[in-house]
Amino acid sequence: MKKLVKSSQVTRFKSIDRIVFDMQNTVHPTIYIQFGSSVHFIILSSLISEDLETDYFQLNVSGKIIAFKCVPLYYVPCRTRFPMVAFNQCDKQSIFESIHNYLLDFFGDSIEYGWIITDCQFFVPQVQHFSLALNFLNTGTDEENMEKLENIVSSSPIMKNIKTSYWRPTGTIKPESKLYRAESISIHQNNPTIPVNLGRFQGNQAFFRCHTCEISDLNEFLNRWKSGEAFQNLEHLDITMNHTDVPLNGVLNAIGVKYIDATKTPPTHTLPKVYFESGHKPNTDPIISHTYVVRKTDNRVASISIQGKALNFGVWNKTEEEFLAMVK
Repeated sequence: MKKLVKSSQVTRFKSIDRIVFDMQNTVHPTIYIQFGSSVHFIILSSLISEDLETDYFQLNVSGKIIAFKCVPLYYVPCRTRFPMVAFNQCDKQSIFESIHNYLLDFFGDSIEYGWIITDCQFFVPQVQHFSLALNFLNTGTDEENMEKLENIVSSSPIMKNIKTSYWRPTGTIKPESKLYRAESISIHQNNPTIPVNLGRFQGNQAFFRCHTCEISDLNEFLNRWKSGEAFQNLEHLDITMNHTDVPLNGVLNAIGVKYIDATKTPPTHTLPKVYFESGHKPNTDPIISHTYVVRKTDNRVASISIQGKALNFGVWNKTEEEFLAMVK
């Protein structure tokens, strides 16, 4: 039966970008499929209640007996029903690992399998072929938060994304931390002392929102990219400051930018985000700028835009000659 289903759905399966295990809601985790920017829920879940105990059916999923029931969703037609997993909290990890193994066996390893967790009640799944996204909510003291973050990132084989909100730590992340190897990081905080040393970032995309920052730090970061000394993997940098008195335009003069003729139209830089959650934009914000910099080591170009309180930096897979050929 499995071979028949797979053979009849080859085209549809090829359009699947990833399967996501969203474990952020500890009572109602969900599993959904992403097709580009579209999300399709395939499995809901809930802690076992009296209602579920009297109205469910059991299936053997990768060797584990799991209780299911069919339920409607409030935002789709009532006749459309979805399987809901009924679980006890103590069995939560093993149940979702079994579902992961079943889907991996069914769809194969050509699809990305992503797990989204938080630091409130986290576990790193003991399964094959997965990437991890961490929403770090700062649920303890500064010391506890730092230790917890390090423990989580060190136990994950592939850290897809790390997101923190309103963090006011007193320390900094260790230089050897795997956090710096995450493909994408998103940090939102009021304190100007950023615990993540951006200069050690080895990933592809970085998003920062903070109260203020040191212009000298931005200059150093961009000059290190321009010299080819660091950030060879960087594709997109987005920095937004809440404070309006930071003279961002001074950055352009400090790093020696080049300019496209003001009468011409520069190309638009945008990329699929390495990681995005359901309901969020799948692509980085477009950068349409007459200002750019060139990396010395390989002549690679990056568009740089400063508008109000935001600095956006987008790296092209183009040499300066190829980049200028796109100008109209």
